[in-house]
Amino acid sequence: MTFKYIAGIFLIIGFSNFHLQSQTPAKGTLKISGQVEKQIVLTAEQVSKMKHVTAVLTDRGGKNVNYRGVSLQDLLGLAGVSTGSALRGENLAKYLIVKCADNYEVLFSLAEIDSSFTDRVIILADTTGGNPLPVDKGPFRLIVPGEKKPARSAYQVREFVVKFAK
Repeated sequence: MTFKYIAGIFLIIGFSNFHLQSQTPAKGTLKISGQVEKQIVLTAEQVSKMKHVTAVLTDRGGKNVNYRGVSLQDLLGLAGVSTGSALRGENLAKYLIVKCADNYEVLFSLAEIDSSFTDRVIILADTTGGNPLPVDKGPFRLIVPGEKKPARSAYQVREFVVKFAK
């Protein structure tokens, strides 16, 4: 192999790694992307300053745990996601993928999140018991009250991606 060939391979690998890293949200941030009016990236500090509400999650052991965080609908609204009266017609074919640091992903239809369709308030929690979430669970955890299994109450949330089902 020639020097130019080897150097070219390293250049391609380096560029590929840079591209992959630039697409991954930084640790401690939340990215909202996809079929949105504007993509946004929020820091944990920015989220902590937003209006917070409380949600109760029944854990796997049957214990009720209080979490505080920002309504998922409010967060999506910051990126211009269709909600309320705009969530009709083709917009009802939109869904949300929640991506976590460990590559775990969960899915919601936008109607499951919207207060004009449901009384349930899904939150992006950043505290429990008045304290920040533990490092292995945070800085953000999605809290989905009222589900029989807490499988969609995902840990270490990094990104929300809105897409069309079509």
